[in-house]
Amino acid sequence: MAPAPPPAASFSTAEVQRRLAAGACWVRCGARLYDLTGFVRHHPGGEQLLRARAGQDVSADLDGPPHRHSANARLWLEQYYVGDLQGDPQGSMENGAVDSANTQKTDPAMEPKLKVVDWDKDLVDWRKPLLWQVGHLGEKYNEWVHQPVTRPIRLFHSDLIEALSKTVWYSVPIIWVPLMLYLSWFYYRTLAQGNVRLFTTFTTEYSVAMPESVFPGLFLLGLFLWTLIEYLIHRFLFHMKPPSDSYYLIMLHFVMHGQHHKAPFDESRLVFPPVPASLVIAFFYVFLRLILPEAVGGTVFAGGLLGYVIYDMIHYYLHFGSPHRGSYLYSLKAHHVKHHFAHQQSGFGISTKIWDHFFHTLIPEESHPKMQ
Repeated sequence: MAPAPPPAASFSTAEVQRRLAAGACWVRCGARLYDLTGFVRHHPGGEQLLRARAGQDVSADLDGPPHRHSANARLWLEQYYVGDLQGDPQGSMENGAVDSANTQKTDPAMEPKLKVVDWDKDLVDWRKPLLWQVGHLGEKYNEWVHQPVTRPIRLFHSDLIEALSKTVWYSVPIIWVPLMLYLSWFYYRTLAQGNVRLFTTFTTEYSVAMPESVFPGLFLLGLFLWTLIEYLIHRFLFHMKPPSDSYYLIMLHFVMHGQHHKAPFDESRLVFPPVPASLVIAFFYVFLRLILPEAVGGTVFAGGLLGYVIYDMIHYYLHFGSPHRGSYLYSLKAHHVKHHFAHQQSGFGISTKIWDHFFHTLIPEESHPKMQ
């Protein structure tokens, strides 16, 4: 039996050059090598651009503009790590051993193949609000919206409505945590009065008393139910595929979630703005008040509201934070990065992957053999 491959493979410049000549898309960051071949095959909008960088050191691209969030780009890149380059990486590049792709790039015969398709300028006018343009994309919309850009976007003509569609991340805890604390205190006191009973709508003989001791359980139930709501909304509402002939459904999808996939690093649109969030939160509050006794529904709602705050804070951190390798948040970040850049129809959990496990939408682990 052949021995197991070493934990970190090393490749000579000649080996890397052979893989590039065979059509592989390998890049490096310092001495670390990354195989992006599988990625570019599933992303035609970025394939030519990435192949134009094959064989090159992308460190400057990750550290300098426009990639000011280098930690996020590096984390995305790490999932494609295959090994290290032997010898002196800088010397190898200067001598042209691995930079054979650069030679190919200047070859006139290769220029048509390396022409970058500019999806943005070809399909929308960035000088105007996008919301009124995306409906005209029709069958091109689904592919266009999943070709991310590193720039902020404008949705509305009105400055007021545009301002209401954005917010800073800390508005979420500032607005909703005090409300959650007040509701928790209010409904705990209501339960402590000892006159709250469950199922009185259907029967008085078999109704169940709800003392204050049930408060932690009801609160945690609301927190748990939020994780399911988060998953269902993300999967079935945010990732619905609007019909190509429906101008208004395409607009609706873009304003709800499509704009986030198009500009995933626009930090002004990473958490829900207070005004639209208020409408959704009010809906859930009224719904729970209708189906449950006031104190019971209110306590469950308070737990769900905390779940929402945690969800939005985690979502923001997954885009802009740099969690330690091996931590829970690192696992969530890698999961969410793959959802944005490679697996848009799976990996719908944000604050937890439990429902992706349950509903079989977990992003498959990609194997990147060190040696072939």
